[in-house]
Amino acid sequence: MFQNLSDRLKQVFDKLSGRGRLSEADVDAAMREIRMALLEADVNFRVVKEFVARVRERCLGAEVTASLTPGQTVVKIVLDELTDLMGGTESRLVLSGRIPAVIMVVGLQGSGKTTATAKLANLLRKQGRSPLMVAADVYRPAAIDQLEALGRELDVPVYRGAEGEDPVRIAKAGVKEAVARMRDTVIVDTAGRLHVDEQMMEEAALIKAAVKPDQVLLVVDSMTGQDAVNVASAFAERVDFDGVVLTKLDGDSRGGAALSVKAVTGKPVKFASLGEKTDSLEPFHPDRMARRILGMGDVVSLIEKAQEVADETELKEAGERLRKAEFTLDDFLIQLRQVRKMGSLSDVLAMLPGAKGLKAIRESDIDERALDRTTAIITSMTAKERAKPQVINGSRRERIARGSGATVQEVNQLLAQFAQAKKLLKQFQGGKGKRPRGMGFPGLGGPF
Repeated sequence: MFQNLSDRLKQVFDKLSGRGRLSEADVDAAMREIRMALLEADVNFRVVKEFVARVRERCLGAEVTASLTPGQTVVKIVLDELTDLMGGTESRLVLSGRIPAVIMVVGLQGSGKTTATAKLANLLRKQGRSPLMVAADVYRPAAIDQLEALGRELDVPVYRGAEGEDPVRIAKAGVKEAVARMRDTVIVDTAGRLHVDEQMMEEAALIKAAVKPDQVLLVVDSMTGQDAVNVASAFAERVDFDGVVLTKLDGDSRGGAALSVKAVTGKPVKFASLGEKTDSLEPFHPDRMARRILGMGDVVSLIEKAQEVADETELKEAGERLRKAEFTLDDFLIQLRQVRKMGSLSDVLAMLPGAKGLKAIRESDIDERALDRTTAIITSMTAKERAKPQVINGSRRERIARGSGATVQEVNQLLAQFAQAKKLLKQFQGGKGKRPRGMGFPGLGGPF
């Protein structure tokens, strides 16, 4: 996500860092490179032009010329302007006090609209609401079946009308069904087309008039770049939607849609989908996204993810043993499982400040299966072996390797890393030596 743009901007800032002052020529050269970086990221041309003009004006002002660290000040200016470009602050769902609240989901076919509907239902369910999904996409044969399958997976009810029933009637009946089943939120999945057409717009307008939704969300595929922005512009002219859901953002290394849609349509990005799983929909935070683009990480989101998946009792007990340098491989297994729940290793590491500079991340050389292999090795051990790894002799190592599908060398490597980490922690607890640098992750090398 945004990898190409992040790399280009880093090169620009590296050239500016360390300079005592910046001349107008320095600023102009940097602006040319930033302009090219944004255009290559498929950002709308008009948006790029206005963005660069604002940044240049601020860079030539007293804010930079009077600064002791002009390079860092330029980074701060770009950060501020990127944040404003994407909306400034988080745009939340605005639901009225009526029951049920109604959310209408619109978009083109293939944008991930039906999946986004289920992901939104899952997110609202975690927030304490009781959603019901309405399958009003009667034109795509598999849409209703897909939504029902997702509903069963999430334990969220789905209302479907009779075969051939009018989508407007289905939407209205779905709201009544929610009242009867005491559900406080209705999410209507409407029909999409392969392109914007009059029939789709007319039907969306009729459904909107019939159910009077609190929020209308437009789902667009971020990987289509400026096409996504053009679709959003077309919908903004005909169906007054309230916000955008960007899907497949994790697969878009350019990010042009995320950077353009607010400036072009005036409508904020409310949610971003960063994966295929039903728990991968996240509120869109412009400030956090801007920091990630500039390689500053997103520690707040990382903490929120950790808190969401954390088992406080397990972590507290493991943390106490870690503090006393008495932790075992069982404790390490708990930590691995918590990390796994947070998503892919690449995504987790990308939230750490400066992580984009790591060679493994830049080259996409992270072994995402390393955590699974490590987990398999540890779970192939007996309880005694996990508590006291020193009892693991040659024959036990061979048995563990066979049971986990690993090699004896991989088992040896894990045990050696564990012993090294434990030794470092004991030295730290006893005040000897330097504080250990941390416990990285399997797949990146070094102690965990």
